[in-house]
Amino acid sequence: MASASNPQSLFNVFVYGSLLADDVVRALLKRVPPSSPAILHNFHRFSIKGCVYPAILPVENKKVNGKVLSGITVPELDILDKFEDVEYERKTVDASLMDSSDTLMVEAYIWADQCDPNLYGEWDFEEWERLHKQSFLKMTMEFLEELEQPNQSGSI
Repeated sequence: MASASNPQSLFNVFVYGSLLADDVVRALLKRVPPSSPAILHNFHRFSIKGCVYPAILPVENKKVNGKVLSGITVPELDILDKFEDVEYERKTVDASLMDSSDTLMVEAYIWADQCDPNLYGEWDFEEWERLHKQSFLKMTMEFLEELEQPNQSGSI
């Protein structure tokens, strides 16, 4: 079994929000990995008050449509972990591939605060794409610039 310390490990990552947009994935990973449409059963995709990105949490008999990015490397997973930040916990869950109905073990970013009062309704990708994608892409580029800068710790 491959471990996270083995740099040859490859991961499948279920995405359901801003990472459904190839532009955002390309900005973060410098490539667009192969992907397949997929469903996460018994989860719901919420909007978050004051945020343009969504959250998912386990909800019985609901489902989240998204896609699975395949062949994600350990360094790429590290970038995604930092991008998703502490508000999300990465967990291994089962996703169903739409093309084949096969079930796949995937990494998914699940909202850490299960009782968050700011979660409501249902998040809409098309609306996000229309209203927020451009500004989100700009924020993503700024995040990457910070990530790629050597630590500004004051030492010379």
